Amino acid sequence: MQLKVSPISRQECSGEEWQARIDLAAAHRLAVMHGFHEGIFNHLTLAVPGKPERYYQIPFGLHWSEVKASTFMEVGIDDGKVKRGAGEVERSCYSIHAPIHKLQPKTAAAVFHTHMPFASALTRLEDPRIKEIGQTEVGLAGEIAYDDTYTGPAFEPAEGERLAKILGDKGILFMANHGITTVGACVAEAYDRLYYVERAAQVQIYAMWTGQRLKQLPEPVVQKTIKDIGGARFYDGPTPAERHFEALKRILDRREPDYVE
Repeated sequence: MQLKVSPISRQECSGEEWQARIDLAAAHRLAVMHGFHEGIFNHLTLAVPGKPERYYQIPFGLHWSEVKASTFMEVGIDDGKVKRGAGEVERSCYSIHAPIHKLQPKTAAAVFHTHMPFASALTRLEDPRIKEIGQTEVGLAGEIAYDDTYTGPAFEPAEGERLAKILGDKGILFMANHGITTVGACVAEAYDRLYYVERAAQVQIYAMWTGQRLKQLPEPVVQKTIKDIGGARFYDGPTPAERHFEALKRILDRREPDYVE
């Protein structure tokens, strides 16, 4: 079956729009490289710069390894209709992402939903919480909201509205018996959270596999780590998340340079 895709050329976009497309394409390719994808499902979306009523979404059926800057559709946040480009709008993507984009416009320009294996494994547990047992975990703990109720597949925007309210001002949402959603003011921020929450979940599960008791960090150390995490105050310019994402894109530039097309 031929997948219906209507590429958008660089000449049809502003510089800001094209850079947004490049970054979102990179996130899709990187998610394949890091093992975060699940077939043709899960969704990474981004509000269109200067058009808060629209977001970028890939045509349903496109594998993340095929995504390029030119392949994104622009989808209406209010009605789920394709405004630019061509392809089918995957219903659960619209139902989860559009309400989060709309209700959290400043903190959720980027909304990334995946079924990553380690973090998703934690969502299957009675207690899915990331424990404050190490530096990475402590740095993430305050950013995580937990949805403790799985309601079935998300095919109506009311479910996205429910999730947006639970997420609040946090950057990461653990979705009971389901998966993970991260948000960010930009692609780099959302992907950085996606990367590190999966790493934290992986290490925690490995520690749990030993059968030994987890070693909780003392509260004073937790508070000091939260204050100091990332070391951003020592550096000028790009944030640690932006530096991380630029480094990852340099890997793509060598391995899969066609993502920018």
